[in-house]
Amino acid sequence: MTEEQNKHEQAQISALPGMSYICLTAALGGLLFGFDTAVISGTISFVKSQYSLSAAAEGWFVSSGLLGCVFGVVLAGFLTDRFGRKFVLIASALMFLVCSFGCAFAPTFDLLVLARGLGGVGVGMASVVAPMYIAEFAPATRRGRMVAYYQLAITVGILLAYFSNALLLSFSQSEMAQSQALNWFFSKEPWRPMLLAMGIPSAVFAIMLQRIPESPRWLYAVNKQEQARDILIAVKGTAEAENDIAMIAKAEAKNSMDERSLLDKSLRLPLIIGVMLGIFSQFTGINAIIYYGPRIFESAGFASGNAFLFQVIIGVINVVFTFVAITSADKYGRRTLLLGGLAGIILSLVICALLFYSGQSSSLLLLGMIVFFIACFALSVGPCTWILINEIFPTDVRAKAVSLCTFMVWAAVWVVGQFFPWMVETVGPAVTFATFAIMSLGNFLFCWKIVRETKNIALEDMEQLFVAPH
Repeated sequence: MTEEQNKHEQAQISALPGMSYICLTAALGGLLFGFDTAVISGTISFVKSQYSLSAAAEGWFVSSGLLGCVFGVVLAGFLTDRFGRKFVLIASALMFLVCSFGCAFAPTFDLLVLARGLGGVGVGMASVVAPMYIAEFAPATRRGRMVAYYQLAITVGILLAYFSNALLLSFSQSEMAQSQALNWFFSKEPWRPMLLAMGIPSAVFAIMLQRIPESPRWLYAVNKQEQARDILIAVKGTAEAENDIAMIAKAEAKNSMDERSLLDKSLRLPLIIGVMLGIFSQFTGINAIIYYGPRIFESAGFASGNAFLFQVIIGVINVVFTFVAITSADKYGRRTLLLGGLAGIILSLVICALLFYSGQSSSLLLLGMIVFFIACFALSVGPCTWILINEIFPTDVRAKAVSLCTFMVWAAVWVVGQFFPWMVETVGPAVTFATFAIMSLGNFLFCWKIVRETKNIALEDMEQLFVAPH
């Protein structure tokens, strides 16, 4: 490195923003996740009608983005070890931006699905790297709160998508939208501007990423120790930075003596916990409610306009109770939140199943139980799953292990997105909600018996709690 390059690098490091900005910016990767998840709910009926989709084709429209996420997760593990965390975050933002334009102006259903898949790759990469990046930067005493920012961004993305869909749907019925210049795009095919709106959060994400640094733990792992130290000093101060460097160096020295693969016996327990939490988190039915919320409410007897209003209510509750999780994760612990939230989730799903079974689904009690379900998920399973997945693995295998666990999350999301319409049509909503309740009971028992508390434990000390000696 030349002297001029070194001066430029030092100037960039000295101008780094604070810890909160860095973690909040990375958390915006969750905004892509949430926006992509929820924006589809407003487009399904329009796309289904325009292209005369069968139930299977409708499921494919929804799950094509999810399938792309699965591929993105697989790519992320390799790319983030090779090129760094920041590179992958920027790439994911740009792919999602391209997706928004591709979806909005796709001339055929096949190209629409292809664009959805491309965006899914970007979302999948961000879902691996964003919370992992935050976990590698955050202090142990605030790691739960800061990784929970990622889940908060997901909920904000969901809420923004609901508002965006409702606003564009209202505009599509206005006199301005009926004008000849705007009629095709906004009135006849309002799903197009709904999908184009995805470009706004992705552009904001890409711009804000320019100011954040690379992960010091990744820099140290690729023999850029001085740069890692300089970044930590600039962000955390000398004393805390030197303490972090000492722990990272100790862990690196230990792991370099015995390079591990994910099949290593020492990683068996954290892998089981990470994979099972990822799968169980989606089999609560959370994304079925997010994707197909209007259909659920309409099938319960609510008018279409009210169905969209109730989804906005759900979005607000999701955000509010994620704030509760942010303030509680480091105070009460991840395991405590998981058990309490899952108890509420099971209760709400059972009551929803009974309401559909007894033909009383048009009552406000259904809305109340779904709101209660969302609140319980937002303060427990939603944030705590991401926190645990990103803190229980050693640095030398973290990228690969987190990728595997996140792969299982998206695989479970894909299964729910693909088969939920079929289940509702074939066995009915009562059996569907009962199935989710049974899966949530399994999650409760798993967390009670297997999951261990991690609050206030440094990343380099997780091996003493989760990883067997090797």
